[in-house]
Amino acid sequence: MVKTILIGAGLLFIAVLFMGVKIFFTKEGKFPDIHIGDNKAMQERGIGCATSQDAQMRSKTSPVKLMLKSKNHK
Repeated sequence: MVKTILIGAGLLFIAVLFMGVKIFFTKEGKFPDIHIGDNKAMQERGIGCATSQDAQMRSKTSPVKLMLKSKNHK
C-alpha cells in the first residue's frame, strides 16, 4: 500500500517535472498567461473576464437612477 503510494507520487513528480522543463530550467521560462482578457481571439469578439465585465456594468449609470435625478420627475 505505502509502496504503491510512493511509486505514484514519484511518477507524478516526474510528470510535472517533464511538463515544466522550459519553465523551471530556462531564464525566460514563465507560466503561460491563461487570463481570458489577454486572449486576442476573445478580445476581437469583445469577450472579457467576468471581473472586467462586472466592473464595466457597475460603472454604467442605471436608467432608473437617471430618471430619478431628472428635473422632470416629480
